[in-house]
Amino acid sequence: QVQLVESGGGLVQAGGSLRLSCAASGRTFSFYGMGWFRQAPGKDREFVGGITWNGGNTDYADSVKGRFTISRDNAKNTVYLQMNSLRPEDTAVYYCAFPEKDFTTVVGRTISEYIIWGQGTQVTVSS
Repeated sequence: QVQLVESGGGLVQAGGSLRLSCAASGRTFSFYGMGWFRQAPGKDREFVGGITWNGGNTDYADSVKGRFTISRDNAKNTVYLQMNSLRPEDTAVYYCAFPEKDFTTVVGRTISEYIIWGQGTQVTVSS
């Protein structure tokens, strides 16, 4: 069974940066893409971005495109979410997610495509 552990959240001023990490264990990480989602208070969980198994493709929500970057280090079983130019509306709990299917060439954007979730890490952006 895969386990995911996120880290790197915190409090930052608007315009600042944070880098989230998601460390995976328990399965062949390098065969699978990974996704990042977030959930703000009172709102549904939403897709932030994702990366395919070999890092060949990434995809982002329009709200974060150009500000957030996803990368992965398969030797460390870790995926990263670099967040720049943060805005108060980016405040949420951020989750990494592990998909059902391996070796996909397209990033999954829907919650139903992911079967394992991390515990989440809080990101708070002050104005």
